[in-house]
Amino acid sequence: MNPILAIGILVITGFFGGFIARRIKFPTISGYIIIGICLSLLNVIPKELVSGRLNVITDVALGIIAYMVGGSLNLKSLKKLGKNIISITPFEAGGAWLFVTLLIAAIGFFSVGFDFSNPNFSQVHLPMGIVIGAISCATAPAATIAIIHEYKAKGPLTTTLLGVVALDDAFAIIAYAIAISIVEALIISFKNISLFRTVINPLINIGGSILLGAALGFGLIYASRFAKTRHMLLVIVFGTILLCTGLTKILGISGLLANMAIGFIIVNKMKNNENMFGVIDDIEDVIFAMFFTLAGAHFDLGVMKVAGMLSLLIVVGRCSGKFVGARIGASISRAPIPVKKYLGFGLLPKAGVTVGLAILAKQHPAFSAVGGIMVSAILASVIINELIAPPLTKYAIFKAGEATTP
Repeated sequence: MNPILAIGILVITGFFGGFIARRIKFPTISGYIIIGICLSLLNVIPKELVSGRLNVITDVALGIIAYMVGGSLNLKSLKKLGKNIISITPFEAGGAWLFVTLLIAAIGFFSVGFDFSNPNFSQVHLPMGIVIGAISCATAPAATIAIIHEYKAKGPLTTTLLGVVALDDAFAIIAYAIAISIVEALIISFKNISLFRTVINPLINIGGSILLGAALGFGLIYASRFAKTRHMLLVIVFGTILLCTGLTKILGISGLLANMAIGFIIVNKMKNNENMFGVIDDIEDVIFAMFFTLAGAHFDLGVMKVAGMLSLLIVVGRCSGKFVGARIGASISRAPIPVKKYLGFGLLPKAGVTVGLAILAKQHPAFSAVGGIMVSAILASVIINELIAPPLTKYAIFKAGEATTP
């Protein structure tokens, strides 16, 4: 099968998957993923194509997602949200990272024995736990915002929830960049990890990505002056995202961080920036239909015996970490009682950034042997979370007394 035919199948089948999902009040992204899983089970698109020449779709989609995440980090808005959000976010996101990592690492540790230097543990289970833990930091805002709008929720819990969700994806992207650098050091040599590989190398990666993104961001602000129409502006914005993604591949730095930095510069340094993000909406649906349907096509039924257990560990670890971390962060910042008691229930949805980072991890050479298991487990955990998260978010805002619609 040629790649163009495969892309056509992804777009058309993804469209109908999203359409059906919306009709039954399910997130559109979940519809894309489920259709992709069906394509995988039916072997409609060859596996070698899914994991090979179609990876460019993943790179482009992740660039767009990261750009939009950066655009949500408006410093003026974040300052208004107060110390509660700044305090809670690292604890709830870090809690998910820690709990998931420990659970996955513990299973690997006990299954291979008590030799901490066992290569199966130090070069497979522990690295997998660290990366999946970092990916678990992300929270999808769509389902949370939909519930809040449906019940017209207002109050301290709602405000804090929206602020934390806005920061979570940015935290996850940074956590993933750090995790991958740590994993590379572990894979090379667990016993002789140098300071450079564990500390300096990640800092260079993160710093270089941010500097490149900032430079392209200021360049994009200047170039946008020449765009006289919305369509011309789309060409410049989309072209800059592609340019950034391509350069980061050449330089070996994070395309996610760099594109996030572009969005951050635009939203904070350009006065009238609405169209700079609004034009992406014009192509978002087709890109996401391709990307999330393709993500579902990475699903491998043959590894589900292992991946099924792993997906449950991800769900349990992430939910526990989010809940405990949110409670600790809220206690430290002296947030209102409803925030302390119920915020964790609203932080469970995950979708876009989670799936994107999972596919990115699969492409990394460190996970060539277990990449299929990782992606299948994460996709399964996304579906589980999208089923349990909306009722729990509803429970939180009602218990906090912030829902104005019965």
